[in-house]
Amino acid sequence: MKKRICLLAGDGIGPEILTQGVAAIAAAAREYGHELTFEHALIGGTAVDNCSNPLPPETVEKCRMADAVYLAAVGGPKWDAFPPELRPEKGLLGIRKALGLFANLRPAVLWPELAGACLLRGQTADKGIDLLVVRELTGDVYFGQPRGEERRDGRRTAFNTMIYDEDEIRRIAVTAFDAARLRRKKVCSVDKSNVLETSRLWREIVTDVHAGYNDVKLTHMYVDNAAMQLVRDPSQFDVLVTGNLFGDILSDEAAAITGSLGMLASASLGSSGPGLFEPIHGSAPDLAGTGAANPLATILSGAMLLRIGLNMPEAADCLEAAVRKTLAAGLRTRDIMEPGNTLVGCAEMGQAVVENIKKANKN
Repeated sequence: MKKRICLLAGDGIGPEILTQGVAAIAAAAREYGHELTFEHALIGGTAVDNCSNPLPPETVEKCRMADAVYLAAVGGPKWDAFPPELRPEKGLLGIRKALGLFANLRPAVLWPELAGACLLRGQTADKGIDLLVVRELTGDVYFGQPRGEERRDGRRTAFNTMIYDEDEIRRIAVTAFDAARLRRKKVCSVDKSNVLETSRLWREIVTDVHAGYNDVKLTHMYVDNAAMQLVRDPSQFDVLVTGNLFGDILSDEAAAITGSLGMLASASLGSSGPGLFEPIHGSAPDLAGTGAANPLATILSGAMLLRIGLNMPEAADCLEAAVRKTLAAGLRTRDIMEPGNTLVGCAEMGQAVVENIKKANKN
């Protein structure tokens, strides 16, 4: 089976980590008789430098023609002073919108091999962390209109509009309940319905959708409490579903408590067409070119690409097992380094994962 992947290396450490991700998914697919072909496209600051556009039309077309999109990272201080329409992040928001990607899945898992890196107290971490944040991607204040800046009574005033319609809420709720059915069958819907009209509609629609999922337990939680509970006892959560703004914040918090953003993957999905798979961390321009970046979040995003994007579950399982074997052998990049481990760089870590993939079916 031959599948086409569009590669968006982006900025900063993007090219380095994506190189390791590509090597890993190609090796895992090959072990199970699949062939992947790759095509590069520009996005973010690199695209601004080359095309004066953070999301060139050619990139959108290449992504639409692919079976899956594999993205590394965008952004950096080089472009901080650029006008809003030329900021690298416009490319990321733009490709999500162009591909109709409305659901972002961000698993946060505390790997036993990295238990020492967890930022929580031992008695809390010992309960385990294995949750999935389902974040709505196309609504909320990031896209709501009107938005802008103007003068009111002589003062500069900025404004954004938080907005959701019932169809947007319904489809993300369905995504969350479907995901929960494959996990531990619990959904916590996060909102701020005590003060926000959008959240009151959110809670009403999520509750309505739940009527078709009697096998899944539904609870509701205000976002401020959810942020506290993630630190207090993350083991209570299975699937959290929430809007774009709250999801952006909570998913980063959930990732951070596991020890390193360098370990967390994500998938952005729509109702049809290719999904987009990317690590949740940024472009880390301070690490670019040093060889010190952790490629494992990108590699694990590749596992999600294989499993969800290309329906290659065996290859995905093989890749994830190879990551665990690599960590069990004590190899660590700087961000997850602990006493007694072996410090390696980006390329060494990626190569070790590939070697463990190749060994998988030979044992």
